[in-house]
Amino acid sequence: MGHISIQHTIQLGVRGRLVLPAAVRRALGLREGDRLVLRLREDGVIELVGAREVVRESKGLLGRLYPDLKGKALAQELLQDRRREALQE
Repeated sequence: MGHISIQHTIQLGVRGRLVLPAAVRRALGLREGDRLVLRLREDGVIELVGAREVVRESKGLLGRLYPDLKGKALAQELLQDRRREALQE
């Protein structure tokens, strides 16, 4: 886990809303409408991660699980598998 480079105290607002300080939004390149993923870890730590980062993590995981794809789109590989299965039926 990385070190803390920015730390702010924020307060839970009406209806459970949080406001991210401008410095945090700038540091992460966040803009209005950007999606974030909230993760609650077993140790009680809350992580707020940009959706783009989650996609990058997922691509890295899939790349490690399926190294034989060599950059092919996973959806394309799935379609090819389904076509092969249909021909065998």
